[in-house]
Amino acid sequence: MDWVQILQQQAKWSSNNKSENRLTSQQAIELYDNAPLHQLMAAAMERRKAIHPEGYVTYLIDRNINYTNICTINCQFCSFYRPPNHPETYTQTFEEISARIVELEQIGGSRILMQGGVNPDLPINWYQELITSLRKHHPTIALDCFSPIEIEGIADVSGLTTLEVLTKFQSVGMHGLPGGGAEMLVESVRKDVSPKKGLPENWLKVMKEAQSLGLTTSATNVFGFGEGATERVEHMRRIRELQDQSLESYNIGFTSFIAWPVQLEVNSFGRRNRGQNKFELGAGSSEYLRHVAVSRLFFDNIENIQSSWPTMGISVAQMALMGGANDIGSTMMEENVVSASGTTKLSASEKELQDVILRAGFRPAIRDSDYNLLPTTLVAAEVTSLKAPTPIQ
Repeated sequence: MDWVQILQQQAKWSSNNKSENRLTSQQAIELYDNAPLHQLMAAAMERRKAIHPEGYVTYLIDRNINYTNICTINCQFCSFYRPPNHPETYTQTFEEISARIVELEQIGGSRILMQGGVNPDLPINWYQELITSLRKHHPTIALDCFSPIEIEGIADVSGLTTLEVLTKFQSVGMHGLPGGGAEMLVESVRKDVSPKKGLPENWLKVMKEAQSLGLTTSATNVFGFGEGATERVEHMRRIRELQDQSLESYNIGFTSFIAWPVQLEVNSFGRRNRGQNKFELGAGSSEYLRHVAVSRLFFDNIENIQSSWPTMGISVAQMALMGGANDIGSTMMEENVVSASGTTKLSASEKELQDVILRAGFRPAIRDSDYNLLPTTLVAAEVTSLKAPTPIQ
């Protein structure tokens, strides 16, 4: 079946017949490799309308908090981490973290996304006391904390299972588990760029355990490591398979799928792009938009596809809204991991996100971490009074 026939079949998709029109991995690879971008984005837009006919684009007012940069995993594409005993290491105090949350509360935020490195010097009691303190002092803020690889590291240090760690953290107030650290759930890619992170099954196992407890989870994907469409679709397949299992077993799964290209500017992985290479690393805007569109068609069991303005820029993120994405992420306030690899835009105002949404022809809506809609006041100008956007080069 060629890409024309596949898109014709996908046009018949509805929530009532999605199982019989599920996109196979081979079909997704065919679309990825051969479908013209404008037709692929148009098909993804139609799918987005079928799932979200109300015409909203959602966003979140939150803050990223990177509580420590000490890490022993040494991923080649990460410019944020520092090994133990490095002169530039840090671990924030409870008071420093709390002060950041106060600033979020002052602008009406609802969630923190707190991630760091795999720090062997922090005992499990430190994490439990931190969550307890934050829950006490900031009861309205959802605490989405510690990616699966951090949970694994804490389990190793404490001598507990990852499920036991998750259960302890949930009992003192942790709301969800961020999707970071997935990168590419394909063993050949993972062994090359982050061999100490272990097998893809490790990430999937911790996420399944989190979902079994009812914790909020999201799925992420970093691409551009020199892999092809086959590996990218395999990553999506593994996410979709876990989603099927968790929805059936626990009636909860990933809230969303968020993908972005690897950042290459100032890390050891990026230096592979110098000289003669077998593969060209990274991914440009067209390839990113193709990735978003394929993910929208492939994930018939994940409702929300997020566009990534921190890595792609506001204009490309806006285009992704017209190619399958229905969420534009969050204001963030600060970001230290992706920005360490070269991106320069670290935060976006609520007005800025609303402007982008309105210009794309959608209605802005604030959400929480679980994608529940919250009361939204329009702080951007009405779309009729906006200047025409600068054309994307």
